[in-house]
Amino acid sequence: MTKPEARGAHGLQVLPGEERRRSQRVIIRVPVTIEFAVGGKKATVKATTASVNDHGAMLLCSRGFAVEAKLQVENDRSHQKQLCRVTRTPFESAEGYLIPVEFGEPAPSFWGISFPPTNWKPPDD
Repeated sequence: MTKPEARGAHGLQVLPGEERRRSQRVIIRVPVTIEFAVGGKKATVKATTASVNDHGAMLLCSRGFAVEAKLQVENDRSHQKQLCRVTRTPFESAEGYLIPVEFGEPAPSFWGISFPPTNWKPPDD
């Protein structure tokens, strides 16, 4: 008997390590602009978040990025910017690429939301 795949937001498979968090993950769509280098020149692409936490986000974008790629993410609502890196291979979905990114240092105020306490668990249905 095989174990069923864990599913996260949007019915997508939860990537390895998703269940281990340093801070609470919040499922929220925030528009962002990703800045990156291509051939020594700056380029940008629009994206949204699938989930966020104090340490980064899961971005939903029309293109993927290599593991360890350095990106600058701008919160389009607040215009704050954070440097980050891609932590794992992006997962291609019907909506685009899910890209896990980690900030250089925790930034709890970057997303403009209050996070639940670390010991918070959603109620069982």
